[in-house]
Amino acid sequence: MLLKFVLPKGRQFKSIQTLLNDAGIKLAGSERNYRPACNDPDLEIKMLKSQNIPPLLAWGRHDIGFAGKDWIEEQSAEVVSMLDLGFDPVRIVASIPEDWDWEEVKARKLIAVSEYTNISKRYLEKEGIDSTFIRAFGATEVFPPEDADLVIDNTSTGTTLKENRLKIVDTLMTSSTQFIADPRALDDPAKRSKIEDMVLLFESVLEGRKRVLLEMNCDENRLEEVVNALPAMKSPTISKLFRQDGFAVKAAVLKSEVRELLPRLRAAGAADILETPIRKVMP
Repeated sequence: MLLKFVLPKGRQFKSIQTLLNDAGIKLAGSERNYRPACNDPDLEIKMLKSQNIPPLLAWGRHDIGFAGKDWIEEQSAEVVSMLDLGFDPVRIVASIPEDWDWEEVKARKLIAVSEYTNISKRYLEKEGIDSTFIRAFGATEVFPPEDADLVIDNTSTGTTLKENRLKIVDTLMTSSTQFIADPRALDDPAKRSKIEDMVLLFESVLEGRKRVLLEMNCDENRLEEVVNALPAMKSPTISKLFRQDGFAVKAAVLKSEVRELLPRLRAAGAADILETPIRKVMP
């Protein structure tokens, strides 16, 4: 059984490579190598531009890969999203010059520019906007006001739009990196089992990144207070200290809670508190 696994070149690759490494899937080769070697003999790796991945999976040329939800939607690719990784989150937005009135702009025939041909045309039709559409090839924000009235583009912070004196008037969708599969690969029991195992590994890595392991000691008469202060995933692990009356307590907690949690634990009677990174959390 061999899975044809396609990875996106460009800015998405670094975060995906880190995820693969953390999941135990190691790639070897230079950044210019379109067919990197892999330590997993069940995986055949190829590198392509992100925009090309959804249709190629939908056509059965590859089994699994990564792509932004925006390009899956843009190409109406019939693939299965196995996991939303949350990487590179963006909004697909409609923008006009900052000193224009959106209601007035919509009331007349306008020129719309975007790299997203299908997403844009569906939006314009749904909104009943009379328009001429121009397919852009990057840098859509440069078109208004001389060459376009409306741009549809992705943005993470909106900063580039603001710097070019544009304002967001509508959000069409949100997008982030997806782990996707060809439906036909899921019909093969051996391939499906491998893909689901990969999903489990990716989920465990992503969950591990959210948490740290806290370890601490406490006296027996303060154990209840310490345990009550811990927002553990389930119940914390508690063990008797060797040749002492106290206890050792371990719990996996969210990183976001640690700053406020440590003073509470100290006040509850915890001592010798250690914080350790977690590589994976597998429920």
